[in-house]
Amino acid sequence: MALAAHTISAHYRADVDHVIGPPFLDPVRMKHRLQASRVQPDPIQAVVDFCNQLAARGIDLVVLPVSVKPSVEGEMLAVSNANRAQAGGDLPNPSFNEFKARLERKKVRVFDPAPFLMERGRNGPLYLETDTHWRPETMEFVAQRLADFLQLPATAGSTLPSIIEREVVARGDIAAMLKLSKADKFFPPEKVTIRQVLAGNALWRPSKEADVLLLGDSFSNIFSFEAMGWGESAGFAEHLSVALRRPIDCILRNSDASFATREILSNELARGRDRLAGKKLVIWEFATRELSFGDWKLLDMKTGQAKPSHFFSPKTGEEVVVTGTVENISPVPRPGTVPYKDHIVALHLIDIADPARAAGEELQAVAYLWSMRNNVHTPAARLRPGDRVKMRLRPWADVSAQYEKFNRTELDDPALQLEEPVWGELIK
Repeated sequence: MALAAHTISAHYRADVDHVIGPPFLDPVRMKHRLQASRVQPDPIQAVVDFCNQLAARGIDLVVLPVSVKPSVEGEMLAVSNANRAQAGGDLPNPSFNEFKARLERKKVRVFDPAPFLMERGRNGPLYLETDTHWRPETMEFVAQRLADFLQLPATAGSTLPSIIEREVVARGDIAAMLKLSKADKFFPPEKVTIRQVLAGNALWRPSKEADVLLLGDSFSNIFSFEAMGWGESAGFAEHLSVALRRPIDCILRNSDASFATREILSNELARGRDRLAGKKLVIWEFATRELSFGDWKLLDMKTGQAKPSHFFSPKTGEEVVVTGTVENISPVPRPGTVPYKDHIVALHLIDIADPARAAGEELQAVAYLWSMRNNVHTPAARLRPGDRVKMRLRPWADVSAQYEKFNRTELDDPALQLEEPVWGELIK
């Protein structure tokens, strides 16, 4: 449920309930949540457990709780000028300061951006008007402050990415929940300027070889994940990479930040894919509402035994529909930056499920797909590592005479370049 305030700003009900609700660390409330919702309600237990497992591998953890909108712009909810004056400061949940203090006593590093946001908020709005998330300049500001806090040296030999500005006009997620019409005079579409991060002439992508791993939710995805409606390649991961002057790896998912990204990481490790190999730092970003409503599962970060894996290719003349997970994807140029209007991208597909194959067999493939047609990106251009996709696959040999001469980028792993590729088409 969403709430509309008297001024031109809207708030998400769960965010408001987190701010004005009971202390999330109250033992009675946690016991009730455990019994009624069957969740693990204690965020401190989950954070400390995760920190200890990382520390056993020599990996540091920094926790980044992002304040929800009514916590920072709480004056928007007040109905009188007197109440607005009282609400001019940060409005955390009553347990938040205890949460930080107890983590710090357990030697868990916490970067709380709220004090910086309150100082910056005197100069204008920090959050989108009809959305739960921060404005692009707020996000970049926090990325820079986090980089200042971390004080990491720049990666030797790293090249600075280029940045281009782009205007985006959109309606937020709260407007969608309120089912507001586009003609609504109180909440018109909002215009913002995002700053896209580019590597060469391609959109920025995370690097699994990086020694910094970001776990993030929709606050990291906004301005990065095009499907959210606010542009792409301009989000928190991209700008943190710029601020740190080094590549970073990331696992991002829009919801359930209390467990979802850790669960993805845990599952990868259990399959024998050591996503933590070479990592020195994990940054765990989550919206503070998760402290009140999230399921703080305790998850093992043990590396399992990898199963034998085979590269899949259909037989000549055969078409096969499969599902799989994007492990890696080659760079995709921006339309208009190369002298060709069409482009083919290469992706490494793992965890392929094929109904015709034995369930225990691990399959992967190198697939070529259209990423740009007539100077317009296709959905494949926006795929990211970790995306689960459904595809129709054909042998590359069946179509190579037709597609071989088109502009194409390859995966940067020489071993994968030696595998027999397939031609793929995404299925919605």
